[in-house]
Amino acid sequence: MKKLQLSLLQWFQENARDLPWRKTYAPYHVWISEIMLQQTQMDRVVEFFNSWIARFPDIESITRANEEEVLKLWEGLGYYSRARNIMKSAGIILAEHNGRLPAEHDQLLKLPGIGRYTAGAIMSIAFNKAYPLVDANIERVFARLFNLAKPVKDKETHAFIWEKAAGLLPRGKAREFNQALMELGALVCIARNPRCKICPIIQHCQAYKLNLVTERPILQAPPKTIFIEMATGILVQQGRILIQKRKSRGVWANLWEFPGGRLEQGETPEMALVREYMEETELAIGNLKKIITVQHSYTIYRVTLHCYSCSLRAGRSEPVLHTAQEYRWVKPGELNDYAFPSGHRKFIRHLQNEAGLFLQM
Repeated sequence: MKKLQLSLLQWFQENARDLPWRKTYAPYHVWISEIMLQQTQMDRVVEFFNSWIARFPDIESITRANEEEVLKLWEGLGYYSRARNIMKSAGIILAEHNGRLPAEHDQLLKLPGIGRYTAGAIMSIAFNKAYPLVDANIERVFARLFNLAKPVKDKETHAFIWEKAAGLLPRGKAREFNQALMELGALVCIARNPRCKICPIIQHCQAYKLNLVTERPILQAPPKTIFIEMATGILVQQGRILIQKRKSRGVWANLWEFPGGRLEQGETPEMALVREYMEETELAIGNLKKIITVQHSYTIYRVTLHCYSCSLRAGRSEPVLHTAQEYRWVKPGELNDYAFPSGHRKFIRHLQNEAGLFLQM
């Protein structure tokens, strides 16, 4: 075990990526980075992290912001509940911990959005305390290192991995060792075509000795993908565009969108959009013109979003909201000031990139 620890620590010292939160290991920075890294690739997180810290240099600054601004800064990372949990936690930390992230494991677990993994990451990486952590990278490394023949999410297997993660921690080196394990999984012991020849702990890897590396880890069958087809329309009146804010609960809570919704059985996208506008806003629309179809995904869903321009027909000219909490008429350039779901943001970018599209509506 000692040789494994030393080999991995030396490898990490020589190969660790230059990441902004590793410059000082400030607890606040580690916390934000770990929340951002949930469900998001490392290369995308760095840019968002730098923007976040520039706007919110400390925990207190988060408590002075409104949710609209926080969600806008989070736009593109998805899973917006993470941003809301940061806001809730910031308030608790300011009120109960004098604005400093607690250095006690049990206190961290009481904060919204912090579970076993994130608490272990903060304790070990920020405070260098001997707490294990297990993410998907470490699961993969250990499945190969110990040649685990059952799915890594199996209850007994999962418990075994956590036990090994704790047992392997070298005294006084939790910060470096835990990061080394994750870095090894991210850069060397990767899911496909693992780079075994440059692995610093290859001599300890049971799956490699048995030529079973490509068969580990054993994964559970992924949940079935659900395909959704939707339609949305951009309505312009006197040079301003109608947007509405989703309710505070449910999918994409408190984000802004153009009215629209899911296609019902037998409907065309055009039929669905006319119906959704009437149901959501009591506005009668017509003159639909297809602009683009965009694809986006979240959790197990794969969404096809048909995007149109449209205009008002006879009848009311201001919406009556039934599925949203607020509406606004905004100038085209103001759309960048609001946080939209991924599919709508792709639609907006297309409109902005294609010269003259806004002028034609």
